Amino acid sequence: MHYNINFPHLGIHLEHVGKSISIFGFEIAYYGIIIGCAILIGFLIATSEAKRTRQNPEDYLDMGIIGVICGILGARIYYVVFSWDMYKDNLLDILNLREGGLGFYGGLIGAVLTVLVCARVKHLKTMQIFDTVALALVNGQMLGRWGNFFNREAFGEYTDSLFAMQLPLDAVRNSDVTETMRANIQVLDGISYIQVHPTFLYESLWCCGLFIVLFLYRKHKKFEGELFLLYLLGYGLGRAWIEGLRTDQLLIPQIGLPVSQLLAAILVILCCGLVIYFRKNRKR
Repeated sequence: MHYNINFPHLGIHLEHVGKSISIFGFEIAYYGIIIGCAILIGFLIATSEAKRTRQNPEDYLDMGIIGVICGILGARIYYVVFSWDMYKDNLLDILNLREGGLGFYGGLIGAVLTVLVCARVKHLKTMQIFDTVALALVNGQMLGRWGNFFNREAFGEYTDSLFAMQLPLDAVRNSDVTETMRANIQVLDGISYIQVHPTFLYESLWCCGLFIVLFLYRKHKKFEGELFLLYLLGYGLGRAWIEGLRTDQLLIPQIGLPVSQLLAAILVILCCGLVIYFRKNRKR
């Protein structure tokens, strides 16, 4: 397997981008390291927001631990359900997270359920919690997408645009390579490359912009829960068009529609309606 990753139009040529690092003989996947760092930074963001809004930061440490576990379980279940053909003949692969395979919306469902249960048990304000963790969630998505970079996954169709990314053909899953990609394979120094949209980068940059917008707006929100709704609205807008570029979309069985793209569109419409409704209700 070749480990080169190139961005030819940007003049970036990375000679050896591995999937893991060896520490004392143990192979640790970069995917896991990135997810771990995103979780730790998310804790810092959430507890900082809790202090700013005069809440108890320890409540968020407790919820965070449970939320991370439920979020990862939800994300994995979501991915496996909509990729069942990949796992039905080898169920043990379901437990292998080293190669990626987490669905954002499953993780979000797990996190939301955690907040609902913990808020009830601890007698906390549910919508205030959602607003407090909104920045942490978008940060997790922004950083987590770089795990896809190291795994050579979650990329889009062939492109010759400014951000075009070249990946060695033998370093990606055969099922992610389309006929258009094969028709435009480039051979450099004896290595066959596909040239694709780096959709992981698009989504990471989109989330970075969303993080900045929410950070600047958080002190001006009009009602509790607005920051969380705006996060879902903004993320859904980006995901709806970025998902359309990907070649590894999770499809609804029997229907064939991209489930993540459909959910993103529903989120945008639903959250937009809720923001308008609650703003009007607040004025009344």
